[in-house]
Amino acid sequence: MFHVKQTIFALASAQGRAGVSVIRISGPQAAQVVEALLGRLPRPRYATLGHLRYDGELIDQALVLWFKGPSSFTGEDCAEFHIHGSRAVLERLYGVFRALGLRHAEPGEFSRRAFENGKLDLTQAEAISDLVEAESEAQRRQALMQLEGGFRDRYAQWRDALIRILAHIEAIVDFPDEDIPEHLSERIVADIITLKTEVGAAISDARRGQQIREGYRIAIMGKPNAGKSSLFNALLQTDAAIVTPIAGTTRDVIESPIRIGPYAALIYDTAGLRETEDVVESEGIRRAKARGQSADLRLWVLDASDAPEDLSAMQSGDYLILNKSDQVSSQALAALRSQYEDKKVRLFETSLTKGEGIDAVRRALEVDLEAALSLSTFPAATRERHSERLREVDAALDRALGIGFATPELMAEDIRQALSAFDALFGRTDVEQVLDHIFSSFCIGK
Repeated sequence: MFHVKQTIFALASAQGRAGVSVIRISGPQAAQVVEALLGRLPRPRYATLGHLRYDGELIDQALVLWFKGPSSFTGEDCAEFHIHGSRAVLERLYGVFRALGLRHAEPGEFSRRAFENGKLDLTQAEAISDLVEAESEAQRRQALMQLEGGFRDRYAQWRDALIRILAHIEAIVDFPDEDIPEHLSERIVADIITLKTEVGAAISDARRGQQIREGYRIAIMGKPNAGKSSLFNALLQTDAAIVTPIAGTTRDVIESPIRIGPYAALIYDTAGLRETEDVVESEGIRRAKARGQSADLRLWVLDASDAPEDLSAMQSGDYLILNKSDQVSSQALAALRSQYEDKKVRLFETSLTKGEGIDAVRRALEVDLEAALSLSTFPAATRERHSERLREVDAALDRALGIGFATPELMAEDIRQALSAFDALFGRTDVEQVLDHIFSSFCIGK
């Protein structure tokens, strides 16, 4: 539970020793704290260099920024102290803050106060967390678009359309005997269908937003000793997985983040798929199959010098990598290509021990991720919470169309439920437990 009226403080820069560290405070005592330490209240929104003193003791020389509420990030009186980033200076200043009655902020408390004071809606608050955590260019751009109100503007347009639809339906309910235009009911239905189509497209595209935010999942699959771990290492350009001639060396799923162009991805090296009575290896194979089913893309590695195998689990668009291609004749490779080309997979030939063919795989991954996650148009959802609310809107619109004007009162109620789902997206009606869950995932100082 957050204590809204108490002044809070936290380190806003990274933990550990640094040239400069930034401490942020927010709350009703902020002005009092700045005056106590700096000896004066500086001009709002201007950096002021001065000496921080307490009880006559010099603590540090610092830059101080003062923000008078509501013109601040949280909407409250705020201040930032840019101090020398030693542990000793930090601990001394923390002690002073506690002596002055301040409390250390909980994770996400600054952003939550900004939300509660109307400085951000919930989608923008979530974007702050995503922007702090962003590791790829695509994640940065998507989070920044959301923070700048891209989601809010799109959702607000849909919500405004629902309000117009509801007003027209209630006009029919409240004035049944009045001279209402005959075409009004047709217009209402057409508007609902248009809105439902747009929301449905956003739901279908929601997976893309989550893939950008969480990372595109790529699973490397195949039989033991086909070269899966060698491919894993080659793509990562490091020896992350153990490679030996012994079948079954990889017994669990090995996961590693990887950057592919502007996108973040997660790549998985999995246990070799084969029949076995070994309990540990069997569990690894089970996990490998599960990971392959949930992955966004599968890279199937086949030993070209081995007998052909059943790859019925391949999906359209997967990669089939004919490894050890230097150990077979061109006729044998042609026969393999002919056998698997009808499965609508991408075929590659590699000799991973020699480093041959891996560049073609990397280039293909860059092209395919750009096609799958293109930032030319931003998605309307980046979290499962967004998708759930949009599905609620879609279901309510579907019910409204099913009811029709036989009972316009019920039709209007479904439109109100759709409006409530949009309000939950903005955070206007989310229960306290939902807000606690969302903001607890933030880092301290945000």
